[in-house]
Amino acid sequence: MTLQPPSHAARAHSFNAAAAEYAAHRPSYPPALFDAIEELTGHPLAGARVADVGAGTGISTALLHARGARVVAVEPGAGMAAQLHAGLPDVPLVRGNGNALPLADDSADLITYAQAWHWTDPALAVPEAVRVLRPGGALALWWNTDDLGVPWIAESAARINAHFGVDPARERSERGDLVLAADPTGTLEFGRRKVRWSRSVPVDKHLANMASHSVFLVQEKEATESFLAGEREHLLAVFPDGLVEETYIVDLLVGVNARPTAAPGA
Repeated sequence: MTLQPPSHAARAHSFNAAAAEYAAHRPSYPPALFDAIEELTGHPLAGARVADVGAGTGISTALLHARGARVVAVEPGAGMAAQLHAGLPDVPLVRGNGNALPLADDSADLITYAQAWHWTDPALAVPEAVRVLRPGGALALWWNTDDLGVPWIAESAARINAHFGVDPARERSERGDLVLAADPTGTLEFGRRKVRWSRSVPVDKHLANMASHSVFLVQEKEATESFLAGEREHLLAVFPDGLVEETYIVDLLVGVNARPTAAPGA
């Protein structure tokens, strides 16, 4: 039986109750991603003023901070913000979202959205990014996407679609079209990179990572547990040693703010 697909709003608000699980099990991002951001922006992250929006539990925030960026985290959810602050107590944190950034004009060299742009309204979020970015600054959007070219990952995605009515391949296509056409101001011209990477994790961690996604968080507990029990059997047939090789493609888009600097006295 296919369940009713959850609403976008329900999925957007589902993470706060599972913030600890999100922090513990979600994958990180490879160093090559941040190399690509520096290449596309033409500037080093070290010393850059960065606003990490939709920062969640701080996975990307911590990595940007480690690269020497001066990061402020922006996060709307109470549970996610509490988890971020516990893990990164020295990183400034403000509550807010990309549709109305709680940041001053021309205050950021880089605005980042890791796994978060699809929760915004681009008609609002792009002008807000342009307002907050200094001229020559950049907006960077990225997602860890499952590599559906790997057979076992494609088969798992098909089972999710059959059980929950959510098609990861279709959502990825729709999201890509949305981002590429997201700039109503015409100010940003996006460059794109794809970075493939993988990690090996115990099957329980893989299942916990899966369960931390919004499509699972909004379901009844019984439906989720039933699916995950069946998924365990499928995975152990592919990975009998219990170590799952997760393969990701980070989809990165970077748009540079070409807004000219205001003339003196303007």
